Amino acid sequence: MQYKKTNNLLGWLCFVIASITYILTLEPSVSFWDCGEFISCAYRLQVAHQPGYPLFAMLGKAFSLLSFGNNAKVPYYTNMGSALASGATIMFLFWTITAFAKKMLLNKADEEIDQPRMILIMGAGLVGALAFTFTDTFWFSAVETIVFALSSLCTAIVFWAILKWDNHADEPGADRWIVFIAYVIGLSIGIHLLNLLTIPAIAIVYYFRRHKNIHVGSAIGAALIGVLILVFVQYGIRGYTVEIAAYFDLFFVNTLGLGFWSGAFFFFLIIVAILVAGLWLTIKYNKPLLNLAFLCVTFVYFGYSSFAYIPIRASANPDLNNSHPDNAFTLYGYLNRIQYGENPLLFGQYFDAQPKRDDAGNVVQSEGSTIYRKGLTKYEDAGKRTNYEYDHTTFLPRMYSSEGQDPQFYRQWLQMGDQQAPTFADNLKWMFSWQIYQMYVRYFMWNFVGRYNDSDGQQSMTAVDGNWTSGILDGTKHLPKSVVGGPKIPNQGVQLGSTYTPLYALPLIIGLFGCVYHFQRKKRDALVVLLLFFFTGIAIVLYVNQPSIQPRERDYSYVGSFYAFAIWIGLGVIAIAELIRLMASPKAAALVSTGICLVAAPVLLASTEWKDHDRSTKMTPHDMAYDYLISCPPNAILFTYGDNDTYSLWYDQEVEGIRPDVRIVNLSLFTGDWYIRQMQGKMNQSAPLPITMPYDKYKEGVRDVIYFDDKKIPGSVEVKDIFDFITSDNKATQNDYGNYLPTKSLKLTINPDDVLKNHVITPDQKDRLATTMEWKFTANYVTKENLAMLDILAHNNWVRPICFTTTIGQENLIGLQKYLYKEGFTYHLIPFTPDTTTRDQLGKTNSLVMYNNMMTKFKFGNFKTAKYLDHESTNMFYPVMLSTFLDLAQGLIKDGHPDLALKTLQKCDQVLPDLSPGLEVADRKIFIAKTAFELHDIPLGNKFLTSVDNYVTDQLDYNYYLMQNNSGDFNAQTVQYCVSFISGMAEIADGNHQTALSKQLQSQAKDYEAKFASVLARQQ
Repeated sequence: MQYKKTNNLLGWLCFVIASITYILTLEPSVSFWDCGEFISCAYRLQVAHQPGYPLFAMLGKAFSLLSFGNNAKVPYYTNMGSALASGATIMFLFWTITAFAKKMLLNKADEEIDQPRMILIMGAGLVGALAFTFTDTFWFSAVETIVFALSSLCTAIVFWAILKWDNHADEPGADRWIVFIAYVIGLSIGIHLLNLLTIPAIAIVYYFRRHKNIHVGSAIGAALIGVLILVFVQYGIRGYTVEIAAYFDLFFVNTLGLGFWSGAFFFFLIIVAILVAGLWLTIKYNKPLLNLAFLCVTFVYFGYSSFAYIPIRASANPDLNNSHPDNAFTLYGYLNRIQYGENPLLFGQYFDAQPKRDDAGNVVQSEGSTIYRKGLTKYEDAGKRTNYEYDHTTFLPRMYSSEGQDPQFYRQWLQMGDQQAPTFADNLKWMFSWQIYQMYVRYFMWNFVGRYNDSDGQQSMTAVDGNWTSGILDGTKHLPKSVVGGPKIPNQGVQLGSTYTPLYALPLIIGLFGCVYHFQRKKRDALVVLLLFFFTGIAIVLYVNQPSIQPRERDYSYVGSFYAFAIWIGLGVIAIAELIRLMASPKAAALVSTGICLVAAPVLLASTEWKDHDRSTKMTPHDMAYDYLISCPPNAILFTYGDNDTYSLWYDQEVEGIRPDVRIVNLSLFTGDWYIRQMQGKMNQSAPLPITMPYDKYKEGVRDVIYFDDKKIPGSVEVKDIFDFITSDNKATQNDYGNYLPTKSLKLTINPDDVLKNHVITPDQKDRLATTMEWKFTANYVTKENLAMLDILAHNNWVRPICFTTTIGQENLIGLQKYLYKEGFTYHLIPFTPDTTTRDQLGKTNSLVMYNNMMTKFKFGNFKTAKYLDHESTNMFYPVMLSTFLDLAQGLIKDGHPDLALKTLQKCDQVLPDLSPGLEVADRKIFIAKTAFELHDIPLGNKFLTSVDNYVTDQLDYNYYLMQNNSGDFNAQTVQYCVSFISGMAEIADGNHQTALSKQLQSQAKDYEAKFASVLARQQ
């Protein structure tokens, strides 16, 4: 009784400690990446991106209600939902560790527990659970609205529950724990699929407890059965249920003439009938194991039923309605992420493979399954999927992607020649070195060994940025201050080296002690933890088969594996106590081991990691989104592309109601017919977009791509005429492949009255108007988003301002650069006569409008005072903000407003911290300094030059150390840039009569030119 009470109380204590930690470091508003979408979809019960997170959305809605009408507080409370779920995860981890520890230390389950063993069991639980509390990856997800916090809780619950079953398996009714596990697994599908990976470990626990004749062969068989159960739940229940329902629906709708969902509903009734019959028959004929199987399947379906939310809410047409899955076929594609394509697993092509051709030179292809789309009253045939055969294939393809820069990266990583064909050995080398080491082991080491910084480190195994470090030998590496930190800068929140977190490998060492000791004392239990560790780690790597560089680090995917290792960190307390017992009493050994491990793991982790997880003062995502929206004129159409220039904007608009008149159009979604159709309707206070195409002209399978076929048309052609031509159903406008683009030379004739009437320009700008806008379409084909954009351009008549985010890729601007003018964080399409003297067409500004936006309307997200800024804030948006201030200042000077330009630079210095995330930023700061000198603000110019000088000399000193030590990480290009920066700054200082600074810089330049003479000569 004393054990149970103590165990429960300390478990809840872990919950309190973890929850308070996460609440204190909670992000007060929206975070970057998917969080903005998740909060918006939770708050208004909308449909998020594939494969859907219905239970997560419903739970998020419940937490959002705690804001009591203060919408700006909604993200705080949805973030708190993650914090509390993460705190509960820690609690269940504590109970999991104590369960394993108890089995290790007791010979019999009912054996009395003496004080030394009680201390060890509880000490193990505290050390392991609290260590995991403060690990980098888990903490990151615990303070924002993201699915991984709740997913981790599901993992913790089911793993704890199987140990509860194991402890009570001989008691009547114990199998209710198995049914409970099945229900939680079903529920977890509505949060994230990672929880399914616990199934093999659960199967092994069941096997060890129920099987009498245990040996290696049967154990392997049990593990394989666990994998088959995982496959059955993932593909059979989650996938094929909806796919079969879709084909039932096809028959009922198209053949029987019934309504949509009638066939799917009938199939669901069949499933219910089968389950009820199975339960009844297994009870009648006394088949307990089969009855348990039917019960588990039934409860998985009960949990999975949360996905009814998806078509219900899709049919309600909310603002965010990804894929519009209001029918069975679209729902199936939505759940299985069909739009993202599939990565080959066991057999497939190499990245250099070409489709096979027949003797006539035609590509060998075969028809795949039919694509169905929802029509008015029936499902329609939208074409067939195409299957290709390739000439260079392999078993276990890892280097398979021919998209974008992937082939180049493969060759760069493996140091392959440009024409060298990859071999199976290359394939395996890539798998082990990049997929497993770089994209899993490196993350593991972050959490238990230490980390240099939070920069992206996907592209190098040896460079400092984004790599792991114990910190033990870092004092001898002459690391730059930008990594390890420097003296505190007054009035600045973020410090240099704020994400340098050396852990001296102590958590890893304790965990390895625990792992080895666990296998020595309880091989079966250790094998269970090992299976959990493997399937939530390496198995994910093998299954996901990442093609190449990812948009962001993916460590959050493997948090279940880190959870498993934390169990061994806890058990390490017992292992170390065994060593101490050689010199002390059992009680003293237990106390000393617990104390040492508490300091070496949880305390060390908390003290080291806190500074780069305390988001309590960070508002960057919210305010950047606000600035994007506020940059737009009234009723604007704002084209975005990436996650971070879309999701936060959705949050600001959907939850806080900021600028509901602006229509946000994500171009990566604009490729879908469902999204174009949504844009033709009203949204918030935004009128429908001027898209004139009827649905039949752009629905799936129709005009998916229109290829360029140069007809040598002289001059430029009106956009409206081109649009009418490529959307015409007249056979005379088509070739063998359907509609085609006959020219890339486009124009739009300008009606000055329309431009003035709609306030696109001010009356005093009328003399700058062009009579026509002429540009070259940049791609060799027109995709659906291009088609819709041309429709808007042809029919908008300047009624709605057309804007693009400044972070959008140039390929998405379809050649309009010379007519785009910055007005803040957006480009505004304005028909001014092109300025051919400007080299940087995307640096042009509508200066006075932009000045008003930035100086009177913008928010700057506590940027200068925040205790912590994440990678996106420092490496993505800080350079954007510097460029925006610089472009505005130069635009104001060009337009004859030097006084406003000076105020702009002073505002930049006032609101932005002095960060140096890279050479690109250093280059911009030099231009800012030069502009400040031109505007006669000498102290400001000196300040920026000094900042750059501190950064580049730091980089040069580090590279000199690398060069002397013949390090492969020595970067000659960095040296060349840094030396040229110093020389250039010396000239700027000298030209502005800053003699002392100029002499200092000239002296530095000569010194470094001498040190790097051989390198600089080679570079020249």
